[in-house]
Amino acid sequence: MEITEITSVPVAIPLAEPVSFSNRTLTYRDHAITYVRTADGREGVGYSLGYEAAELIADTVESVLAPMLVGEDPRDTERLWRKMFDGTVQIGRSGLVLRAISTVDIALWDVKAKAADQPLYKLLGGYADAVPSYASGGYYRDEKGHEGLREEIQRYLEEGHDVVKMKVGRRSIDEEVDRVAAVRDEIGEERTLLLDANGAWSHATEAIRACRAFEPYDPYFIEEPVMIDSVEAMREVNEAIPYPVATGELEGPRYDFERLYSEGAATILQPDATVCGGITEWLKIAHHAAALDVQIAPHYNWNLHASLLGAIENGCWVEYFYRDMDVKVFDDLVVDPLEPDGDGTIELPDDPGHGVELDPDAIDEFRIE
Repeated sequence: MEITEITSVPVAIPLAEPVSFSNRTLTYRDHAITYVRTADGREGVGYSLGYEAAELIADTVESVLAPMLVGEDPRDTERLWRKMFDGTVQIGRSGLVLRAISTVDIALWDVKAKAADQPLYKLLGGYADAVPSYASGGYYRDEKGHEGLREEIQRYLEEGHDVVKMKVGRRSIDEEVDRVAAVRDEIGEERTLLLDANGAWSHATEAIRACRAFEPYDPYFIEEPVMIDSVEAMREVNEAIPYPVATGELEGPRYDFERLYSEGAATILQPDATVCGGITEWLKIAHHAAALDVQIAPHYNWNLHASLLGAIENGCWVEYFYRDMDVKVFDDLVVDPLEPDGDGTIELPDDPGHGVELDPDAIDEFRIE
């Protein structure tokens, strides 16, 4: 089997109205989509969020990575990952270059699983045929208010979710406490509440003050209370509050996650296969965490991460966004997107490959020219 072509396409999908989290406001979502094609007619697909740089990621795939891999056997995922990573070490190691590597690696695994005629999660170990999800939301919108937040959370409960996540950190601590109290009141005492600050607080003292104010509402974790590069500040927060810090959605390869955990900066890890280096690297992070009895709760990309969570023993939840909430819109490109059933469980796809088939017409519609 031989790789004959690797191409990458940037797309941008507009949101119906702007949406905000603690430190940014978005009007669209862009992605880089990568295809790996082989001499025997197989095709694999990978992708990553662009954060307004999808064109740069796609260019990196085609100009830097593709020349390294054309002519190679796509099943050699371990060796090809190292070839890409080492071949870009002076300009990469994280950021958009690692996102480009991620898209290629995901596509390679798609080809590999199709060639083996196996669903990806079975090829990787087959720990579970279905995985739990949580409903992610609680974003900020103009005129939304507490009633709008309550209505959103009620929707998630009606869908059967016992675990919900909300954004915090954009407003004053008193205002955020009121928002968290409203959500806890809505879900009741028995359901699980997750918080996500997206690095809102600039130092540990401020973050600790906020997190302690949320304590009466029993959060299961607080995600990214400070910026991810502030490992010492993250450690201070993790040690100072009675519930765990979770982080990892913007982290790079295994070395970054090892540092996060060994230095006490995080108790729950959230690697994203589209960010950390692809499936090859995601598995290394997850398996190292298993040796430490650390939970893995991957960020976003449920269509892919559900299969990865179904391949490991230390998976926690998959993050799920409802499309009509107009926050994550990648499902507009997916032919048959995964959805949770009546109790928040996602059944894993049985088709060979990772099961994420993209609609070429939709890609053409949203392609960045």
